[in-house]
Amino acid sequence: MAPTPSGAPVDRFPASVSKPAFPWLLTGAFLLTLWASLRLAEVDPGKLLDPDALGNVARFARESVPPDLTPHFLGLMLRPLVETVQISVMGTVIAVLIGLPLGLLATSSLTWSGILHERQTRWGRVLLGLMPYAVSRAVLSAFRSIPEYVWAFMFVRAVGLGPFPGVLAIGVAYGGILGKVYSEILENVDPRPLEALHAQGASKAGIVLYGVLPQTVPLFVSYTLYRWECAIRASAILGFVGAGGLGQQVELSMRMFQFNEVLTLLMLLFALVAAVDFVSARLRGRIARP
Repeated sequence: MAPTPSGAPVDRFPASVSKPAFPWLLTGAFLLTLWASLRLAEVDPGKLLDPDALGNVARFARESVPPDLTPHFLGLMLRPLVETVQISVMGTVIAVLIGLPLGLLATSSLTWSGILHERQTRWGRVLLGLMPYAVSRAVLSAFRSIPEYVWAFMFVRAVGLGPFPGVLAIGVAYGGILGKVYSEILENVDPRPLEALHAQGASKAGIVLYGVLPQTVPLFVSYTLYRWECAIRASAILGFVGAGGLGQQVELSMRMFQFNEVLTLLMLLFALVAAVDFVSARLRGRIARP
């Protein structure tokens, strides 16, 4: 803004010139990407109305009703049902054991910058904090960049069929996700309580214990419970590569064209996911209460 002889400021850049073209370029790039994705992914909603597709859907619906609710079949599915829950629980536990330490190391304010490291020398920060920070973030990126389905496929080849490869797949994949989220939560804590503790002469352990943890633990628990819900769904899908649980039974029934059994298994999976969602929501509600 430059003053005129009369003293009134004048805008050197008229509104018609100063408006950036970035939003229009971004919109054009998005539309171009969307169009290219539709073409390259061969998205054709009309195929859903193809006579062959409709015939296959009608056959599945016709042969899946009524579902197999015989006591014998339900008794056989009790073990895979419990196995699915066990896979999700143990996978989530392993994910926490992987994600929590890596998430702490991947937090810059805990490893090499911020109030906790003001008195360190520049080289001390680099050697003692920055290197572990970079390595841990790289490991977390590698873990979460590979889907749990691919992890399960590799672990099945390593340790054989059964629930154990499913546990390992969920643990490694979700460990990368949880570690990333934990580090983001730690990076966004309110710095004012930390500064107040630092000004009063609190130690590093005291700052973390009384300034960081009270802000982050409820979020940690809430998001971990949410990932447990996701692990229930993932454990069912992992069964398609032989990782046990209800998913493996669905794959076997589909292969044998026993669609009434498939419908029963889907009903069991729906009931299981709904129960886990209910329990998790109640726990998160209790944690969120002051």
